[in-house]
Amino acid sequence: MSTFTRTDTSLLSRWWWTIDRWTLTAVMAIAGLGAILVLAASPAVAHRIGLENFHFVHRHFIFLPLGLLLMLGVSMMTPRGVRRLALVMFVGALLAMVLVLFIGVETKGATRWLSVAGFSLQPSEFIKPSFAVVAAWMFSAQKLDDDVPGYAIAIGLFVLVSGLLLLQPDFGMAIVISCVWAVQFFIAGLPLVLVGAIALLFILGGFGAYLTFDHVRLRIDRFLDPVGGKGYQVERSLDAFVNGGLLGRGPGEGRVKEVLPDAHTDFILAVAGEEFGLLLCLLIVALFAFVVMRGFSRVFRDSDFFVMVAVAGLLTQFALQAIINIASTTNLVPPKGMTLPFISYGGSSTLALALGMGMVLALTRVRPGSNSGYGGGYR
Repeated sequence: MSTFTRTDTSLLSRWWWTIDRWTLTAVMAIAGLGAILVLAASPAVAHRIGLENFHFVHRHFIFLPLGLLLMLGVSMMTPRGVRRLALVMFVGALLAMVLVLFIGVETKGATRWLSVAGFSLQPSEFIKPSFAVVAAWMFSAQKLDDDVPGYAIAIGLFVLVSGLLLLQPDFGMAIVISCVWAVQFFIAGLPLVLVGAIALLFILGGFGAYLTFDHVRLRIDRFLDPVGGKGYQVERSLDAFVNGGLLGRGPGEGRVKEVLPDAHTDFILAVAGEEFGLLLCLLIVALFAFVVMRGFSRVFRDSDFFVMVAVAGLLTQFALQAIINIASTTNLVPPKGMTLPFISYGGSSTLALALGMGMVLALTRVRPGSNSGYGGGYR
């Protein structure tokens, strides 16, 4: 039962009565399931690579509470505060991505991380939510004032971000950024002729990546060639789902985590399927769908154009990341190293996702003066 009354005008009381508590509850439930699954999956991975058994658990239980606190803090911001935070985060992440090219740590043939105080930081994770908000800001600026070259700025920033991602290289992240940007541009009123031109450009870019990057070509060829096999991790993942069945083998009884290198990150859903069964996997999918659909249903009633485009971009990013992870784990798309939001282990990913979801919660708060009664927090 709430301890806040509607007559209480304190910051926390206003936050409580204007926040979307259903979405907040669903995100907390996803994070709770993630904590359980990291506990189940990561000790076996740590032991196999010679680390202390609870190495990843300890780190996850540092980043997850910190991320949730950041999410709650950001959710109290006004739309203006969200724009300022996104701009600062975008500039910082952009500079860090440039540094990555010179002093970054190379892992599995890609240079995407910076080593900071013993932790690995992936700047591109923070580009995703911040760029979505900054791009929405530019789109809305031109929509409201023709003298502001918002579309040109948004296009220039997109080219810059995509170029830095391809230099790392991180083709999967570039795809996510491109899809989010394209959705926002479409909502902003992009003419259908340009929609077709951008779609053609994306297709040509995909062919270019296939011809240019060996790891992209290898993954796509392996996915399209049923005779050549599905790849070790995908095959073990599919075996895990078969072994788990409807109800799973039971907590701690799974075996896939003992052989999968990325059981605690990219393939954590396979651990969920083997130990807890299909029902838990469906619950996870339902929670993700609820967060995305509820967010869209609220924000598309809002009269603030910036809020609508920003939240649409943030939710598209959230949904795409979940879809790509789940589809990779179940062999529906070529495998791509991408975490399952709030469930997989990953410090940078958890913090960036928390900041992004905090922005969604801030922008979808009930706002006095809005035509619909929905939208961002108090201005």
